[in-house]
Amino acid sequence: MTAQDSSPLMTLTWTDHVTGRQGHLVVDRLVRGVSSGGLRMRAGCTLDEVAGLARGMTMKEALHYNPESRYVPLGGAKGGIDCDPQAPEAYGLLVRYLRAMRPYIESMWTTGEDLGLTQDLVDRAAAEAGLVSSIQAVYPLLDDEAAARRRLADAFAVEVDGIGLDELVGGCGVAESVLAALDRAGVAYEGTRVAVQGLGTMGGATARFLTRAGLSVVAVADVKGTIANPGGLDVDALLAARDSYGTIDRAVLRQGDRELPGDAWLSADADVLVPAAVSYTIDTTNQGRITARWIVEAANMPVLPGAEQLLAGRGVTVLPDVVVNSGTNAWWWWTLFGDIGADADEAFAYTRRSMRALIDRTLARAEADGTTPRAAAHAIVADRLPVIAERFGWYR
Repeated sequence: MTAQDSSPLMTLTWTDHVTGRQGHLVVDRLVRGVSSGGLRMRAGCTLDEVAGLARGMTMKEALHYNPESRYVPLGGAKGGIDCDPQAPEAYGLLVRYLRAMRPYIESMWTTGEDLGLTQDLVDRAAAEAGLVSSIQAVYPLLDDEAAARRRLADAFAVEVDGIGLDELVGGCGVAESVLAALDRAGVAYEGTRVAVQGLGTMGGATARFLTRAGLSVVAVADVKGTIANPGGLDVDALLAARDSYGTIDRAVLRQGDRELPGDAWLSADADVLVPAAVSYTIDTTNQGRITARWIVEAANMPVLPGAEQLLAGRGVTVLPDVVVNSGTNAWWWWTLFGDIGADADEAFAYTRRSMRALIDRTLARAEADGTTPRAAAHAIVADRLPVIAERFGWYR
């Protein structure tokens, strides 16, 4: 079996009896009977989208497999609900979805926040749906469940500059991916310009870490449009002016900050583009506007395959989502299994070290094979899945 060519273990579509809206669950693979993958809520979410995300989770788990660590890789899964998360009926729909999926969450699917949903909201809805936890299926794999749950709860309580550690680790991993790519190319951090689509949890944290490393964020986009400044934006001020959905209060804009159309970030005069919002953002048409050297996928599946092929032909490197944004998922398990404690410095150091090694391995494989980084990541996963199966058994 390769990373690309097998069908999911289970696909399920549920129809809500109250609203008629649909929700989906795809379990791509089980390892020791358990899978991992978040739950997203967005208008238009489809089964195909969820299946692609579930396969991506299988890859993320395999890419972070380390036989020396306590963290045991899980299989990949994903949930999705077709609803605007800001709709009045969204929360009730979420509770009913989790109640319907309760047998799977109790036995085989560990889940958490994703696009449109925060972990606090998932936890509240899970409790209302009668669940012990959204990750309770993994508890039987833990050596000391009580200590592990306490450690994870303590980690979620850690804040850095008023921002939760759980909101920062993913962006730390994305930023380290950017820095690792720059280092391999011999490009200095100072003077490197970045455009970020989405200033929510992942995009905001990424922008924060990159500016602290010396890079200049020259454009950010939210649902209201793009904010740009060729001299660099005040990222801390923008982060402080976000609402819970990542929308920026324009009252904080400085002289020199320009308001542009929503897709203007694509053609920003930047070296690095970080799509950190929705899937399927960059297509065969709008890719032609991109002049950046790197696209770093903080969101899931933001670059369509046809667009990636055209970008590669133009010398634009796409660092794939399955590598770049895998840090959040890994941090949950590093903490729960006890590879790291509930400490921000330890979490950031472990994330940076792991993500840099993963990016270096991926780019080295791409260079050796003469392929794209995405193809290289797939090849690494294809090598690792049989190793994981040999140790834990095949569950397909």
